[in-house]
Amino acid sequence: MPSFQFKKIDAFATPTSAGNPAGLVLLDSPGSISDAQMQRIAAELQGFVSEVAFLSRTAPGVFHVRYFSSEREVQFCGHATVGMMYDLIKADPVVAQHSVIQLHTNKGVLPVENKVAQEDAVFIHAPTPIYSAIEMGLDEICLAMNIALDQIDQSVPLGLVNAGNQTLCIPMKSLSDVTELRPDFDAVLKFCQRFDLDVITIFTTDTSNSQNQIRSRVFAATFGYLEDPATGSGNAALGYHLHRIGKWDGSAIRIEQNSELSNPNIVSLASIADLEHGIRVIFGGGAVTRISGQYHL
Repeated sequence: MPSFQFKKIDAFATPTSAGNPAGLVLLDSPGSISDAQMQRIAAELQGFVSEVAFLSRTAPGVFHVRYFSSEREVQFCGHATVGMMYDLIKADPVVAQHSVIQLHTNKGVLPVENKVAQEDAVFIHAPTPIYSAIEMGLDEICLAMNIALDQIDQSVPLGLVNAGNQTLCIPMKSLSDVTELRPDFDAVLKFCQRFDLDVITIFTTDTSNSQNQIRSRVFAATFGYLEDPATGSGNAALGYHLHRIGKWDGSAIRIEQNSELSNPNIVSLASIADLEHGIRVIFGGGAVTRISGQYHL
């Protein structure tokens, strides 16, 4: 019976919010577990964590990772990346010596900035963006998401951006429009499958705390659950979209995320210059490790 070191980590957690749970399985090498075994572990953990990261060290300061949800492999998972890298830096003095860690993913090699000592956070360079044309109408979006047409802020364009996952960005008029939204899982899933979407991010600049610039919620039905309460890739895609339409200059901002009016999770967004895309979005935060032990397959 194979066994692996396992941790349950809540990424983006704050003193008043629970964050987003991710599983971490530490491997001796990328080939020490099969695809079927990774999918089995993720399926067994459905409802306990959102995704599971399978991480192995390939050189000092260099790691390889793959991500699985209960339903399928996920090309990139931001909250699991924040959680595992924060935990690794806190738990391993050798890793903590590196100011930048290289992470090999299905979306390329992504630098991880170690800011744990200075800011109690890690910052992940999001995958470079791929922009697509919007092929669905507002009526189809409203029906799928249980949104009234007058709740959508039509002064801000919709966006379709892949920053690790294909993400539809929907601007909403008010904080209550975002926090009170109650979509149906099956309707969201069918809509995402029809238009080849991984994630839907709804957002507004109307926030519950003046220290924050955006309130978002992220829905990921194709991964086997309706809502992601704290998200790296979904907010990174939003950052790319807002920069592209001139609504964000790339400076550091805080995004409050989830449906709880007074207790949101917090995702930090920033950027660096990029010649091809204008900016490279960086997202960051901390994490809390709740469980550490062995996973027996």
